[in-house]
Amino acid sequence: MNMLHTINKSPFENSTMSSCIAMCSQDSSILFIEDGVISVMKSTKFSELIENALKEFKMYVLKPDLEARGLSLNNVIEGVEIVGYDEFVDLTTEHKTVQSWL
Repeated sequence: MNMLHTINKSPFENSTMSSCIAMCSQDSSILFIEDGVISVMKSTKFSELIENALKEFKMYVLKPDLEARGLSLNNVIEGVEIVGYDEFVDLTTEHKTVQSWL
C-alpha cells in the first residue's frame, strides 16, 4: 500500500525511526518532521541506516524543522529531499494513507 510515514522523534530519543524503516513496504515514503529531522543528518550513528533505506524508500525532511533546530541543510544525507509545508501537504494527498510514528 502506498503509505506516507511521518517520524517526529530523534533516533537518539527512541527506536521509532528504526522500527519504521523495518516495517515499511517498498512503495512507502518517509517524512521526517520535528525532532525526527535529526535522523537524516550526515555523520551520525544512524547515517548508514538512512543511506541503505534510501535504496528502498523515498525520504523527505521538513526544511522549517531543520532550520528551527539550527541544522545545516548542507548536512542532510544525499538523496533525502528537503521540502516545505506546501510539499508536506502534497505528500499527504499523494499517498493513500499516512502513518504517524510517535
